[in-house]
Amino acid sequence: MKSISQETAEKYNIRKIETSDTNLTVVTDFFLLGFQGRQLFRNVLFLLFLLVFVATICVNLLIIILVSTSKNLQTPMYFFISQLSISDIILSTNIVPNLLYILLNNGGTVSFIGCMNQLFFFLTPDGFEALLLAVMSYDRYVAICNPLRYATIMTNRFCINLITMCWLLDTFISFTVTITSSKLNFCGSNFIDHVFCDLVPLLELSCSNTFIVHLEVYVMGSPIIIIPTAIIVVSYTYIVISVLRIPSSTGRQKAFSTCSSHLIVVSIFYWTIFSVYVFPNSRQTRVTDKILSLLYTVFTPFINPVIYSLRNKDIKEAVQKVFHKHVM
Repeated sequence: MKSISQETAEKYNIRKIETSDTNLTVVTDFFLLGFQGRQLFRNVLFLLFLLVFVATICVNLLIIILVSTSKNLQTPMYFFISQLSISDIILSTNIVPNLLYILLNNGGTVSFIGCMNQLFFFLTPDGFEALLLAVMSYDRYVAICNPLRYATIMTNRFCINLITMCWLLDTFISFTVTITSSKLNFCGSNFIDHVFCDLVPLLELSCSNTFIVHLEVYVMGSPIIIIPTAIIVVSYTYIVISVLRIPSSTGRQKAFSTCSSHLIVVSIFYWTIFSVYVFPNSRQTRVTDKILSLLYTVFTPFINPVIYSLRNKDIKEAVQKVFHKHVM
């Protein structure tokens, strides 16, 4: 990890507390390094991330409003898309504002409590998206493989129950991991070579045994990755088999088009998650980790609604109706 001078630590008022019984220095603040470099480089990144952040909030809010007000979008698929937008807004507002501050100041301090809060509000929407993508794949499976039973299976009550279970399960797991992480001792370096308070760099800084946290992640966190991945694979296996049985090429193309947007979002999400957390490359540098982290914390919340809106006829029509109603 890049070393920082004592002068820099004092500049940002990084506090440590001496403990008399163990002669250890307990960290009460962390210093996020972000992207260290020339001011011009950081200013360019600042403008880029600011534009992406504003666009992310606006586009996701638009999706939520359209789904809530348009009768043509009152279907399970669009309900799930609106939930994805809510998750993306939470993730983006948790990461980007602090990232912008770090870029302007060439790093910045965050309190211990603030770091734990950021960790919780990072884990929660990230885990929820994994569960939600599995729910959306099941929705596409029912729509294509059992179209005659779709209305009786994907009822409003069933969809709401699914989403509620996803939020509750993920919140419980994220809260448990965050609370356990907050009870670790951080008595060495307090410089986090990352763009936000992520779990992996935090555990690397801890001077206490992190076995319990790792155990919680594998026992409770692994199902959030493994089970949704299995559901997605199985669902799309049946979807592909059903679509290939359609006699007309036009019918096959129409069926695949209803899944293409979801598959793109799934590919982007799981590629970045697996690259950083599940199967990290041994040659992967800190800079690479930061860039990959930015993909799913900054750019993915913007890309998700763009993919669904640009490739979706119903959402385009809803936007046009709203535009003509309020502007023309």
